[in-house]
Amino acid sequence: MVASVLEMRHFLRMSTEVPGQAQLKQQLNALRSKLIVLHKALIDSERVEYEKSFGPLETPQQFLKVLINDPWFAWLQPFSRMVVTIDEMLESEEPIPADEVKGLIGRARTLLEVREETDDSRRSYFEALQREPDVILAHAEVMKVVNA
Repeated sequence: MVASVLEMRHFLRMSTEVPGQAQLKQQLNALRSKLIVLHKALIDSERVEYEKSFGPLETPQQFLKVLINDPWFAWLQPFSRMVVTIDEMLESEEPIPADEVKGLIGRARTLLEVREETDDSRRSYFEALQREPDVILAHAEVMKVVNA
């Protein structure tokens, strides 16, 4: 009974969905999943560098506190915000405007530009790409979605 109610809700949602929404949601889900992998690789890479400079972080709670509060990790915040933005778009009851998805993909492309600059966040991203193969691979996967 519960399964049939859920199936009916899914059917009604799909039948009343604005044309093109499934494709936009698929695109957002693909971008989200690849960004999460990149974000984790960046966090892991930065943790290693942080611990080289300041010593080991003994507990997950200690690391989380540093991750949230220490300026060392601040350059990762745009990646976090982008994932949150995608989550909000996917969870919204309103149709997702195609131009918002296009704008988000453009911001992702800008965020992922690889340039050695004086800007601290650009330099940090560039350095992570130089030292960590997992970051390079995750970057390439996100770029496939962004450039599709």
